[in-house]
Amino acid sequence: MTILLGCRPLAQEAAALRSGADDPVDAVRRTCDRIDAVDGRVRAFVPEPGWRARLLAAARGLAETAPHGTGGRPVLYGVPVGIKDIVHVNGLPTQAGSALPPEELAGPQATVVDRLLAAGALIAGKTVTAEFAVTAPGPTRNPHNTAHTPGGSSSGSAAAVAAGMVPLAIGTQTVGSMIRPAAYCGVVGFKPTYGRIPLAGVIPNAVSFDTLGCYATDVAGIALAAPVLCDGWRAAAGPGRPPVLGVPVGPYLDRAGDEALRAFRAQREALTAAGHEVREVPVMADFAGVVEQLFTMNRYEVARAHDRWFARHGALYREQTAAALREGQPIGDAAYQDARERRAAFRERLAADGADAGIDLWIAPAATGPAPADLATTGSSIMCLPWSNAGLPSLSLPAGRAADGLPLGLQLVGRSGADEELLSWAAGIERALNGMAGERRGPTAGM
Repeated sequence: MTILLGCRPLAQEAAALRSGADDPVDAVRRTCDRIDAVDGRVRAFVPEPGWRARLLAAARGLAETAPHGTGGRPVLYGVPVGIKDIVHVNGLPTQAGSALPPEELAGPQATVVDRLLAAGALIAGKTVTAEFAVTAPGPTRNPHNTAHTPGGSSSGSAAAVAAGMVPLAIGTQTVGSMIRPAAYCGVVGFKPTYGRIPLAGVIPNAVSFDTLGCYATDVAGIALAAPVLCDGWRAAAGPGRPPVLGVPVGPYLDRAGDEALRAFRAQREALTAAGHEVREVPVMADFAGVVEQLFTMNRYEVARAHDRWFARHGALYREQTAAALREGQPIGDAAYQDARERRAAFRERLAADGADAGIDLWIAPAATGPAPADLATTGSSIMCLPWSNAGLPSLSLPAGRAADGLPLGLQLVGRSGADEELLSWAAGIERALNGMAGERRGPTAGM
């Protein structure tokens, strides 16, 4: 069955709404119709009684208070946005993919939601997350083939954009929870530098890693949303020259599967042909130690974030989540502090390796391969792990197809705090890879 094209790409949708060529109420009706048509199979949104009436009322209110003329309309005026269900939104319960009573998880509206609303956005609804953004998957299916996982933990947000239900969605990443679903679902996912978007109002997973980000269908959409979401956004100078790209050869890259590596070779060839210099840089010889260090910190922090809830409602947690908490409970303060110190050394070493090699961006497969045909898993986060550990900004671009037709992604990783440069360069890389992604929405097995 074919998934028909849904909403326009974010930049086009926002431009039409700001200019008055489109009306927020009409746009919301189309969004609601699209969700009704598709989400019964994709299951990207958390069920919400009366959601259509709520969203239409919000659109009417926005239209009634819009400035006369178009000059005063904010950048995301009338744009429907999906919000990952660990992010608090006034008037909507936060369930975090769990069976815990929503009143236990309640909290003030997240800063990121405040920023979206101030920019004129409309909240389309809560999107499905793995339980507490750990590993127990929610009900969401991959829009390209519903027998396959969409990834996680930001599964609903990635799938909602991929299926054309909304042009923009918010997710979070602790290890690989944004970049991997973007790759599996064939959309663009952006994880900023750690701390660039305030986490106030977001249920924590592991606070030393948790990072808010967003999904759109192209880099232009991400570039429109990022200044709204991120602290201190500054206009980047034009890229001027193609970035020097670094390939992190060694045990990290060896974790990618054969299909991902074949696609990565083709991506490198396309980028070289477009004028990019690509340098191989041996790094992370101690990658197994980096993995161990991250999970020591991660499990320690997630266990402590859930101390009170787990003590009161442990029987309501799913087994994968409960196992992660039990792994973290016996980790002591000394082991945690040692892991923090090792992470600081890793960050310094990785930054020095990139600088010594003259690298502007690292490139790597965004996932170990295409989305697995297994709805009981969210897939492996290993290709995102070192970059999340270092708190670096990263972006996944659709770039190629697997033998089964599912999308593959290329991961771009920038310097800490250089999110603006990453997005500026990503636009050129997206053009260089044009055609590799194939149709992002089209004939869809299992739909």
